[in-house]
Amino acid sequence: MKMSVHRLAGLAAFALLLGLSAPAAAQTGGASEGIVVYNAQHESLGREWTDAFTKATGIPVTMRQGGDMQLANQLIAEGAASPADVFLTENSPAMTLADSAGLFAPVDKATLDQVPAAFRPSDGRWIGIAARATVFAYDKTKLSEDKLPKSIMDLADPAWKGRWGAAPAGADFQAIVSAMLDMKGEEATLAWLKALKANALPYKGNSIAMKAVNVGEIEGAIIYHYYWFGDQAKTGENSNNVALHYFRHQDPGAFVSLSGGGVLKSSQHPKEAQALLAFITGKAGQDILKNGTSYEYAVGKDAASNPKLVPLSDLQAPTIDPSRLNSRKVTEMMTAAGLI
Repeated sequence: MKMSVHRLAGLAAFALLLGLSAPAAAQTGGASEGIVVYNAQHESLGREWTDAFTKATGIPVTMRQGGDMQLANQLIAEGAASPADVFLTENSPAMTLADSAGLFAPVDKATLDQVPAAFRPSDGRWIGIAARATVFAYDKTKLSEDKLPKSIMDLADPAWKGRWGAAPAGADFQAIVSAMLDMKGEEATLAWLKALKANALPYKGNSIAMKAVNVGEIEGAIIYHYYWFGDQAKTGENSNNVALHYFRHQDPGAFVSLSGGGVLKSSQHPKEAQALLAFITGKAGQDILKNGTSYEYAVGKDAASNPKLVPLSDLQAPTIDPSRLNSRKVTEMMTAAGLI
């Protein structure tokens, strides 16, 4: 089938916007134009983004899936020999780890300008691509709103012993602890972690912790918001007895964790790699968050999130420069507390 003149013109305009030549963007078979993405985001969301990018630009993408810290440490070990062009994460501490190792090239200014300063690090070497809110998922058949903790720090109280849970070994939870460390300091954070060890039940993942709340095993759990929304969008079988409590008031428990994207300094295809970040943080990529089933927050300027979500502006999240989140220190502290 012949491509219309209007379609060719549209592709050319999109290619020029991303800093690519029109012929390179329109070709689909050249191996030299393909990029490799190390993806620690949910695989389904990563596929939605990369498939849409390839459809729009003709640039093929090979995606390698793994966990936040697994892939960050792999990139550090590979160094300049890494085949990766782009790194996408669920949580920002993995981005900070790779950034501190000097692995990222600066993000194009036009791309940085697509995302508010609150959703990207001050050094400009990576960028926020999505966000998730910390919540206390609680059993609404057992707890009324007046009985909920006013701060995440309150869960250290012995009165909560055996009543709540978390998934401390996961990157999600460790990102929350990173924010607490930044806000409250080492002494208060370590005391909270020791109380977590004494008071809380550990689970292997946010979904499992939420399910434990739903069946009455515990009264509440620290998770990210989208696990509840995703389950409700399906059958609700693991969340029908669960409601979400947002801590707000700039509390550490109101932390909004960023998913990040960065271009590797060693990339052999820097224009194409930068183009992917521009696509994800632009309207097309952020609309995938609004219209898809990830239930993660859009972070682009003027980008709308899924209408079912509590607006980001209502979360009263603390302001934290994501480049300050120290994953290595958190791992050390959680190990000292006997959590991992």
